[in-house]
Amino acid sequence: MQSRSMLSVVGCHAEGEVGDVVIGGFLPPKGASMYERMRAMERDFDHIRRFLLCEPRGSVCRHVNILTSPINPQCDVGVIIMEPTEYVPMSGSNLICTVTVLLETGMVTMKEPETVVWVDTPAGPVKAVARCKAGRCRSVEFENVPSFVDKLDAKLEVKGQGTIELDVAYGGMFYAIVDATKLGFRVEPSEARDLAVLGERIRLAAREQLRVVHPQNPGISGVSIVQFNRPFAGVGKVTRNTCIVAPGRSDRSPTGTGTSARLAVLQARGLMKVGDAMTHESIIGSHFHGRIVSETKIGDRKGIIPAIEGRAWITGFYNYLLDPDDPYPQGYVVSDSWGVTGTVTQ
Repeated sequence: MQSRSMLSVVGCHAEGEVGDVVIGGFLPPKGASMYERMRAMERDFDHIRRFLLCEPRGSVCRHVNILTSPINPQCDVGVIIMEPTEYVPMSGSNLICTVTVLLETGMVTMKEPETVVWVDTPAGPVKAVARCKAGRCRSVEFENVPSFVDKLDAKLEVKGQGTIELDVAYGGMFYAIVDATKLGFRVEPSEARDLAVLGERIRLAAREQLRVVHPQNPGISGVSIVQFNRPFAGVGKVTRNTCIVAPGRSDRSPTGTGTSARLAVLQARGLMKVGDAMTHESIIGSHFHGRIVSETKIGDRKGIIPAIEGRAWITGFYNYLLDPDDPYPQGYVVSDSWGVTGTVTQ
């Protein structure tokens, strides 16, 4: 056996969504901020993302997190989040996986009943509180980056669908939020393929028709994910949603940044206030619990600080090798399994 490289990875999922963590074999890029490091990774080391996410080693249902030293002195660790078509500033399921892996492998010392872990993300520092018992990370709640509404009741022309209404909000990335019931869906597993196809059409239309830019970081722009949901069931209640991750498949978790964006919309509409909580249920029935911690401002915009809680489980330990003769050093994608649009970039 020969290998040009070996990457050590801890497998993990948060409420069904895979968020593996690289723990060895790669030195992350340098940069003056975590955002700069993320862009350097995208520019100079994207072969690592493709090596781990594309077939034959990965799949469209996988995310991979690169650990780094933090830049913010308040933080314990930095993270770069790699998804099937992009590098995202923040991801709730990936953060929950990362904190769980850090604690359960001993990279960060676990303290019971709670361990506080500060994570430096490209979107900003995030405080995570892990609830721990008997050497196990039972759940992770994180106070997310400021989340806000960009548009309410925006009109969008979608091929094959006509004009639809949606909200656009930021929870660590930008979401187009759509009432699925108005389009004839109940957000059930049997509808997953049709939701994925329509979600990709909406995402592409939104990126073309709606100008969406973060007020404090113009590099964060454009709708990344489409969230289909049922109507809000009320404070303290469970509301189902599914988020269509590019290139077109349902997030298996309820989506942490998506729940944050939804909370911002509900607060802007007067349906929730500081201290209120709700639960998002995914298309497979898993749950994230979200609450509004406080109000804030992002530039000249009103927003909220949301907190999201969920669970993660380690699934295994892997060493990925690259044989010098392997004809697919960056993997490959085929549209029968790689989402709807079969692309590896947004």
